[in-house]
Amino acid sequence: MTTLRLTAAQATVRWMTRQFVEADGGEVSYFAGVWAIFGHGNVAGLGEALEGVRDTLPTYRAHNEQAMAHAAIAYAKQMRRRRAMACTTSIGPGATNMVTAAALAHVNRLPVLLLPGDVYASRRPDPVLQQVEAFADGLVSANDCFRPVSRYFDRITRPEQLLTALPRALAVMTDPADCGPATLAFCQDVQAEAFDWPQAFFARRVWRIRRSGPDPRELDDLAGALKAAQRPLIVAGGGVLYANAEGRLARLAETLGAPVAETQAGKGALAWDHPLNLGSIGVTGSAAANAAAAEADLVIGVGTRLQDFTTGSRALFASPDRRLFQVNVAAFDAHKHGAEAVIGDADVVLAELEARLSGWRAPEPWRARAAAALVAWNAAVEAVTAAPTGNLPPSDAQVIGAVQRATGPDAVVVCAAGGLPGELHKLWRTRRPGGYHVEYGYSCMGYEIAGGLGVKVAAPDRDVHVLVGDGSYLMLNSEIATSVMLGRKLTITVLDNHGFGCINRLQQATGGAPFNNLLADAAHETLPEIDFAAHAAS
Repeated sequence: MTTLRLTAAQATVRWMTRQFVEADGGEVSYFAGVWAIFGHGNVAGLGEALEGVRDTLPTYRAHNEQAMAHAAIAYAKQMRRRRAMACTTSIGPGATNMVTAAALAHVNRLPVLLLPGDVYASRRPDPVLQQVEAFADGLVSANDCFRPVSRYFDRITRPEQLLTALPRALAVMTDPADCGPATLAFCQDVQAEAFDWPQAFFARRVWRIRRSGPDPRELDDLAGALKAAQRPLIVAGGGVLYANAEGRLARLAETLGAPVAETQAGKGALAWDHPLNLGSIGVTGSAAANAAAAEADLVIGVGTRLQDFTTGSRALFASPDRRLFQVNVAAFDAHKHGAEAVIGDADVVLAELEARLSGWRAPEPWRARAAAALVAWNAAVEAVTAAPTGNLPPSDAQVIGAVQRATGPDAVVVCAAGGLPGELHKLWRTRRPGGYHVEYGYSCMGYEIAGGLGVKVAAPDRDVHVLVGDGSYLMLNSEIATSVMLGRKLTITVLDNHGFGCINRLQQATGGAPFNNLLADAAHETLPEIDFAAHAAS
């Protein structure tokens, strides 16, 4: 057996450069780069190794570990999970800073490879700087925090463990059903330990994103339910986009005359002005979509995990004779809410379903009611997003309207938390797939600017517009500097609410007094007036 002597870190990055994926009719490197903040837990191992492959696997320097992981995750989302990035940190606070981002990736089913440094496997310098000691368990590390928020977790205490750990991690990251973050907690002494690696380990490998077909019996049940339905509604989730099934969805909706509503992750699956697109659904939904959802006798979720905002905490689908089907590649999601499951890739399922429904169309009265509701809704959107008159501050809707009018058809809007995601879900008019990038699975404050950077890296030819409240801006704005350093232009619109305006409204709506959300209602000696434009310009 031919071997190659490398450190464990060198072997890791060499292996990463040899992983490819089928995408857009060709083969591309699966890992588009590595985000790194070095410390004593990774600089002598992964740091040295990454410098040696910088021409084939670029390393990006960030200013905050959580933010760089957000950027990597946003990149994968914008690439529809076809490509991904890795992130490496030292041990201690560098590692635990990434836990929030790992949870975000886990909730949103997005791939990222996390390589936090870990304690010495040899325990020679025990405890090492930043090591977390559990008095009753010598195996505990701060990186154990990643276990519940990783789809795959391993701790590398010997170099040869990478022979199985790396392929297992990538198998999870490229699996449509299991997709999510993979964490390899990499003991810092092991990173620099040499080993004789089988040359075959570094053979070029091409991964294929699996497209699984449905069980014919499940598909027959769905086709039968559609033929019997009087008021069908399709709910498009993120799985439509990840399966590149937006064209198939449009054809099926047009063939059946069935209206479509969009989740946050599914927004953009149909163009906003498609005659069957009723817009957003749920707590942040349009009047047209929510009226159809309340009346529908058949609801077909396609690629959605049916979180509470989508279903109005299970109250939205209100018709007493309603049936719910879930088309999803993940069985975990397909069976939610007592749905009748159709497990499979969205594109494959919709194609086979269309073949079973030749000649069937939704009844004309249902189509006419949906069309009339859509006309009324679009008129309401025009009214609330029109340019403001007078001297009053603009509303969120008017700001959204102004940004929309200033953007081109290929622009991407990025947002994550607070009141803005709800307003964007209702009011933003997405013209092209990939033009709406709102992280509302974990609704993580601080994602916006870092996420915008990741989107721009994935789509350098598209204008990226970040909409963010002052609370999220102040929480995590450091990657503005990174975006400038990398020459990745972002347009950032900050809505200054003088505090956490969304939760202040919720606090009062639930009967509480304004307290500790707006700056004026928090403890202070001086009420700050922050010049956000000057801060960003610096």
